[in-house]
Amino acid sequence: MLLPDDRQILLNTLQVELLGDEQLPRCKELLDRHHYLKSLQTVGERLHYAVADARGEWVGVLIFTAAARRLRARDKWIGWTDEQRRCRLPLVANNARLLLLPGRTVPNLASAALSRVLDRLSDDWQQRYGHPIVVVETFVDPAHFRGTLYAASNFEELGLTQGCGRKSRDFYERHDRPKRLFVRALYPEARRDLQAPCLSPVLAAVEAKAKPRCTLNSAELESLQNHFRQVPDYRSRTCPYPLHALLSIMTAAHLARPPKGQKDLAAFAQSLSQAQRRALGVRQDEHGRYPAPTQPTFSRLYQGVGYKAAEKVLLDYQTQVRGAPPPDELVAFDGKTMKGSGTHIVIAVAVPSLYVLGMETVADKSNEIIAVRKLAAGLDLDGRCVSVDAMHTQDETARELVQNHGADYFMTVKRNQPTLKTLVEKQVELPPAGPLFCPGQTAPAP
Repeated sequence: MLLPDDRQILLNTLQVELLGDEQLPRCKELLDRHHYLKSLQTVGERLHYAVADARGEWVGVLIFTAAARRLRARDKWIGWTDEQRRCRLPLVANNARLLLLPGRTVPNLASAALSRVLDRLSDDWQQRYGHPIVVVETFVDPAHFRGTLYAASNFEELGLTQGCGRKSRDFYERHDRPKRLFVRALYPEARRDLQAPCLSPVLAAVEAKAKPRCTLNSAELESLQNHFRQVPDYRSRTCPYPLHALLSIMTAAHLARPPKGQKDLAAFAQSLSQAQRRALGVRQDEHGRYPAPTQPTFSRLYQGVGYKAAEKVLLDYQTQVRGAPPPDELVAFDGKTMKGSGTHIVIAVAVPSLYVLGMETVADKSNEIIAVRKLAAGLDLDGRCVSVDAMHTQDETARELVQNHGADYFMTVKRNQPTLKTLVEKQVELPPAGPLFCPGQTAPAP
């Protein structure tokens, strides 16, 4: 038996060690021998820890694994949406095992061990998996424990679970032994960060790894593909993937997360369920299945489809979903090269709503300047403010915007136009400090 002084020395000199693969068999052996739940088969992201005394002798082990996929009370406590939960769940870890070895237990040892591990858990997770941990959850079986350790360690109890356990990827089986659920935010703003519209740069890496998922229901997918039936198919033979189905899949992919090219489109199509592919207009194969288009199929689509017909349908669909374009927002023209096709386009977008107003391809042996003028000619810019980058600071472009379209403009003047730059500096007063507003709009109050 340890004397009081020895107990305090143990607590003061407690060490935490992150275990490597070669130490896991010993951890498993101790759990199988002393823990009522035995060891567990961990997959995915997980960390194993040993807690040792000053001489390096183990006095306990802890295991943290990926969080439970769905927990109604936890998800309500965090306040995130289903889609946020799907993408951000790796930021939550589960304390799956905590064992103190018999004969080495002293008062407050469990809370001291847990505290020391939680102090370094997020940094260790960042180093191994490339992202931090912001919330920790755990389950306590009320038939064996009261949860005093977690209550004393600033965990919050959220109630009982539903009494179900996961048996396979998407199958849960009721075991009628509900557990008490405890959670703890590792810093005060953790819940706010998890429910924010956009993650901070420190946390965003985990969301970028999540595969995009189609969030439209069957009725919305059918409506989408019905819109694209207006686009004439450039192919003469019947294919498993009608043009309206391919264009609908591309649009659904962009609504989920803009793909980087045809490879991403093929991966997104592969992730669609049979019901979703059917709703998008894919034809059945000889086995009665709805196949997924591959990367070469999307590559041929880029080369063959008439973009103007597709553009009209996309703009009509945008109007159906979002309503009419905002009339008073700034119109920004910008040029981009489409990845995978090499096609250079100019797009007009209302800012800050990001409502797309139109697009124009840059013709061979031409440039963005001509494309912007052509695109502006097809838009209603009367009374609007237009923004273009320095490439478009041209007399003719400014003249057309004002005289032909009734627009005002913001243009960038750089040092490669020294005469114009000097003239502007001499004759144009600097605007007062404060938010920028467009002519025709009510000026902000001072």
